[in-house]
Amino acid sequence: MFKKIIIGLLVTLFLTASCHGKDADAYDIYEWMESLEGEWVLSPADKQTGTNSYKHKAVLPMVGTNKTGISFKSIGKKSTIQEDLLPDSPKQMVTMYHCKDIECEQIKATHYCVKQNQPEFIANFKKSTPTRIEFDCDMTTEICQSDEDHVHTIIHEITNNGKHLKTSYLSWENKKPKSNSSIYHFDRK
Repeated sequence: MFKKIIIGLLVTLFLTASCHGKDADAYDIYEWMESLEGEWVLSPADKQTGTNSYKHKAVLPMVGTNKTGISFKSIGKKSTIQEDLLPDSPKQMVTMYHCKDIECEQIKATHYCVKQNQPEFIANFKKSTPTRIEFDCDMTTEICQSDEDHVHTIIHEITNNGKHLKTSYLSWENKKPKSNSSIYHFDRK
C-alpha cells in the first residue's frame, strides 16, 4: 500500500514538473484521465459543496453509500477511456474520451446525456493540469452552437492525493451558461 502511494506521488510530481512552463498536450491529458481509472462513490451530503445536484431523487439514495457514482475504465486496448456517470440509475450517462486523430494531437470526448443529446468536446490544453482536466464544447458541431440545453464544459478536479474528484457538467441553453449545472463530489472506492 505504501509503495503504491509513493509511486502515485512520484508520477504526480513527474507530470507536474514535465508540464511546468508549457501547456498540457494530448498525451498529458490522456495519462491524467487514465489516473482516474476505477470506481468512485458519491461523497456524503456535507461534502457536496457548491451544488444541489446530489439532491435529485435519482441521485440522493446513492450519496454517502458504497454504490458506484462514477467509474472510469480503459477500453479498446487503451485507445478510449469510458466514463460511466451514475450507473444503474435513471440519470446514467456515459462519456467516451479518445484521441481525435491518428497523431493524437487532440483529445476528444462525446457525452451521451440524459438530455437525449450527444455534445462533443475538445480538451482545453491551457486550462488542464495534472489535477484539473477541462473539456470545452467543440464549437464546430451543431449542438454546441445551438440554443438547445446541453452540457458545454466538463471539468474533472482531483484533490486529496488522488482520492477526491469533483466533476462539473456545466450546461448552456440559448447560447448562455445555465445557473443549475450538475456538479458532483466523489471519493475513490
